[in-house]
Amino acid sequence: MTELGIPHHPATPRRIAIVGGGISGLLAAAELDRAGHEVTVFEAAGYPGGHTNTIAVEEPEQTVNVDTGFIVFNDHNYPNFEAILAELGVASQPTTMSFGVSDEAGDFEWAVRGARGIFARPGHLVDPKFLRMLADLVRFNREARALLGTNGNGPSLGQFLADGGYSDYFIQRFIVPQASAVWSADPEQMWTFPASFLATFFDNHGVLQIRDRPSWRSIPGGSARYVGPLSAPYAERIRLNTPVRRIVREEDSVLISYAGGEERFDEVVVACHSDQALAMLAEPTPTERELLGAIAYLPNEAVLHTDTSVMPRRRAAWASWNFHLRDQPAGRSTLTYDMNRLQRLDTDRQYLVTLNMTEAIDPAKIISVIDYAHPVYTVEGMAAQARWSEISGVDRIHYCGAYWRWGFHEDGAWSALRVSEMLGGRGPGLEEPTRHEPLEVVADEPAELLLEAA
Repeated sequence: MTELGIPHHPATPRRIAIVGGGISGLLAAAELDRAGHEVTVFEAAGYPGGHTNTIAVEEPEQTVNVDTGFIVFNDHNYPNFEAILAELGVASQPTTMSFGVSDEAGDFEWAVRGARGIFARPGHLVDPKFLRMLADLVRFNREARALLGTNGNGPSLGQFLADGGYSDYFIQRFIVPQASAVWSADPEQMWTFPASFLATFFDNHGVLQIRDRPSWRSIPGGSARYVGPLSAPYAERIRLNTPVRRIVREEDSVLISYAGGEERFDEVVVACHSDQALAMLAEPTPTERELLGAIAYLPNEAVLHTDTSVMPRRRAAWASWNFHLRDQPAGRSTLTYDMNRLQRLDTDRQYLVTLNMTEAIDPAKIISVIDYAHPVYTVEGMAAQARWSEISGVDRIHYCGAYWRWGFHEDGAWSALRVSEMLGGRGPGLEEPTRHEPLEVVADEPAELLLEAA
């Protein structure tokens, strides 16, 4: 039996189709190939990696590789992913993580990156609403701990904030933007977001504490550096530009139908988004409809560009993640990533990745536009996550993807290893590499210590 209480499938070699070539699909394929199975990966896009999507930008004297999807990870919450990087010999580097919020008029700009960032707008020093917001932030970090361990049974984020008497300034100009940015979600949906889910995630990532926070890292040369080594053993069996149309259960096999043909496999690992998975199934079971249908996805348009006009007007308010308060809300998270800061890019050109604000960017400065989608978390979705074993492995169809946990890269890796374990490969819990020393983020007084004294 596995740690999950689910019996292993026999380790005899099987023909296995992997549907989806993101972190979950590529890692599942690698582990199953290692276990002696014959794997074939079907990927709809023209490149392997999914959200691991690094764009090579040609400059006059060099090529700069800029990430547009998966960018950073940390040394506390990505044990399986870090172990895989170590096995592949892929290096990482320390990076800076900071968060800022600004409005379109420039009247409100601040960043949690030291006193200069917090008080980038001098008027904040004497603004009672702003100072109350800082006090609410310290109080939230303390009071949110009461939600830990409630497993989604407590109040929604909106109800928790209302019951706690938190200021509208804190809600609209910090906590809702931050939660929206973390999951690339519609800010309005944050009101119904399970407060315990947010608190647990923040606690796991050290957000609710002042010291001993995770050390954040990125991959030099772009996150796609790991894709080649990971997929090398089965690279010839990756079929790009091959979207799967239908998955049909048969008596002793599973039929995969795609443009140009169809094939039968002993097992199928569905490693794409939950809504995509449900759409592919020719005859989904009622439980598959219920569980996969409980976790929706929200599209987000990412733009790689060099238009710094979208950034805060005051340079001191620039952060790694910059949330934009819009006069006309987009119904999606609107933020800009400072890629030079996050990737430590060695270039004089400023590269930015902006979500859901394409109309505000100078078209002449756009390098690439990419459509992504991110899971939308609800109480129903959290309940569905806990019932994975009711559908995965049933009639030779298995499910993995980051949506089965927090929605991040480590969760995609963990989910892939969980399926691998069922089919005779390695499971979650790979040996963690040595911890990295944290990077000193700013030279002035750390924002966390300043807030602690507020």
